Amino acid sequence: MLKTIKSDLPASVVVFFVALPLCLGIALASGAPLFSGLIAGIIGGIVVGALSGSKIGVSGPAAGLAAIVLTAIGSLGGYENFLVAVVLGGVIQLLFGVLKAGIIGYYFPSSVIKGMLTGIGIIIILKQIPNFFGYDEESAWDLEFFEIDGGNTFSELFSMLSNIHPGAALIGIIGLVLLVFWEKVLSKKSKVFEIIQGPFVVVVLGIVFFTLTQNYDALSIGAVHMVSVPIPEDINSFIGQFSFPNFSAITNPEVWIVAFTIALVASLETLLCVEASDKIDPDKNVTPTNRELLAQGAGNIISGLIGGLPITQVIVRSSANIQSGGKTKMSAIFHGFLLLISVILIPTLLNKIPLSVLAAILLLVGYKLAKPGLFKQMYQLGWKQSIPFFVTVFGIVFTDLLVGIGLGLMVGIVVILLKSYQNSHFLHIEDNSNGKHKIKMTLAEEVTFFNKGAILKELDSLPRDTYFEFDVTKTRYLDYDIIEILEDFAFKAKERNIDIKLISKRGVVENPPSFIEFFKLRPKSNISLS
Repeated sequence: MLKTIKSDLPASVVVFFVALPLCLGIALASGAPLFSGLIAGIIGGIVVGALSGSKIGVSGPAAGLAAIVLTAIGSLGGYENFLVAVVLGGVIQLLFGVLKAGIIGYYFPSSVIKGMLTGIGIIIILKQIPNFFGYDEESAWDLEFFEIDGGNTFSELFSMLSNIHPGAALIGIIGLVLLVFWEKVLSKKSKVFEIIQGPFVVVVLGIVFFTLTQNYDALSIGAVHMVSVPIPEDINSFIGQFSFPNFSAITNPEVWIVAFTIALVASLETLLCVEASDKIDPDKNVTPTNRELLAQGAGNIISGLIGGLPITQVIVRSSANIQSGGKTKMSAIFHGFLLLISVILIPTLLNKIPLSVLAAILLLVGYKLAKPGLFKQMYQLGWKQSIPFFVTVFGIVFTDLLVGIGLGLMVGIVVILLKSYQNSHFLHIEDNSNGKHKIKMTLAEEVTFFNKGAILKELDSLPRDTYFEFDVTKTRYLDYDIIEILEDFAFKAKERNIDIKLISKRGVVENPPSFIEFFKLRPKSNISLS
């Protein structure tokens, strides 16, 4: 902890500033009390963060569940009845974890996961532009294309053009320029600028701007453009913000239907986020998915018991954590405590933060998820990777997260079926002769992303100080997803003192520096070893 706190603590501050408006905005979009979003964020950080096996994942209320929550509160007859469904949903998630349903997370193709990250990045940018320019847009936290208020993502952009607020737009632009300058220039000049994160400075600047411009009508920012944390008058009013489940509604069949829906959707979103965050983790950590489901289940039980929204691991907060240099789960836990401490001690100060400043932070997060260069890279990998990627991106932008993922996954399966008409498998042989720990893996003729889970599990379970022979002499087709797994494994193998011997028709290579370079990806074809 002491070794990584210099990375985890600054990252937790950035995640806190990203999570704060998301917690409040998602509660607003869900038709739930604002404090319920903060409860979910606190539980997601402290409880789920402590129980999870993910080093960089951050949990909290999910925008993807907002429509489900809004509908369920009305159909179940009130928020207290809905909380029963949240608790039961957590229990069902525990059951999913016990039954080891987390393995499903390994079967999402790499192209679909990258499409998910890119699609969410684009959605964040499109949804936050109105807030950035000071347009009071309640649907900024609703990630679906067709919004709850009857509009859609693009109609809100057109509405914004005639509702730009000069003060909010000015501090938003200043904040965004400062963030870019801080990251590209100042952070390279001195370690001080790495320890003190740009988002923290920008938020402080936003508070100062709000305070100094209150008496100037042209620039003063009204309450609708500010963070809106509930301010309790005393300890009793603070405690009064908590809601508790009405367990007499447990006999209502609709409560169980909503509970199962929450458990299923929250588990799928969590597994997708786990796969995506592991993909962009520079340290190539592998999150145990079954343990993650258990942690999420426990978090949802506790959140539901004290009035919080349903919780999932969320890519916006997780990617902000990774981008800010978070190294261990302490970053997620710290951000949960920051949420808790701030809503108790400084809610008035938090309400002086302009939403346009927080939008600037989120715009930068969105850009890093959807960098323009990624589109070119995916196109160059060939149609087998690019088509599922682009379908996923457009599906997420013009529908919602799960529909977009579903469309990309279906296209990915069709692509694989077109390429591979026989089942793929691999043979694993262990040889302990002569006292040496030697393991040999021979791949079959056709290896696709369907084999990701099994291969990843075998590679991750290799003991330290192993001599590992990897034979691809019989392999005619090797999916790009498997190549990425091998590339990540080569990185971790050095730390575990594992020597790799790669055997192929093109020769034998000891400890190849890059599997991607060895198999020489071609711009318009997948990996063919024939």
